[in-house]
Amino acid sequence: MSNPVYLALDLPQLDAARAMAEKVKAHVGGLKLGLEFFCAHGHHGMHELAQVGLPIFLDLKLHDIPNTVAGAMQAISVLEPAIVTVHASGGRAMMEDAKAAAGERTKVVAVTMLTSLDERDLVRTGVNGSAHDQVMRLAELAELSGLDGIVCSGHEVGHIKKQWKHGFFVVPGLRPAGSAVGDQKRVVTPRKARDDGASVLVIGRPISRADDPVAAARAIEATL
Repeated sequence: MSNPVYLALDLPQLDAARAMAEKVKAHVGGLKLGLEFFCAHGHHGMHELAQVGLPIFLDLKLHDIPNTVAGAMQAISVLEPAIVTVHASGGRAMMEDAKAAAGERTKVVAVTMLTSLDERDLVRTGVNGSAHDQVMRLAELAELSGLDGIVCSGHEVGHIKKQWKHGFFVVPGLRPAGSAVGDQKRVVTPRKARDDGASVLVIGRPISRADDPVAAARAIEATL
């Protein structure tokens, strides 16, 4: 992949999302469409964004019983997304069924631990141990389930790369040096994540909410 940056287009307005994608498409490698966008625009919205000509990462974080997740995966397989997410905490059977139901050209990756969470949040949900240990456990489970890779923060990707040498690693929650962290708690720079083994770098607000999105995207691209 020449440019690993996927622009997170978590915008509710279809016209605004497409305009942003068209504006920066020369400086990103793909587009990430999340729950907010997909709930508002569904299949039609994805078809519209696909016309920009970049790969689409459909970040739905599917998490339900295996049969339901498999059905959802089949329903979106006609869209031929490049990447789709499920939650690793859904368990091995769910992940296996999700992968089996996905299209041949779609990478299925498991979300390990949201980058908006830290160890205090884990404790409140009944999970003991460090964030690192939790991510490593779920990464191992995703690999055993036959998935293509995982979603993790830049803090863990280097360790997981050593454990899962041929995995596909999506890293969100990235912030260029000097930018606002916002609601993210475990962040690194795009360059650091790439050097540590990230396959895809998900970047949203530092580009989409910049005064000059094109200049922001170009500046990030130049660091990689």
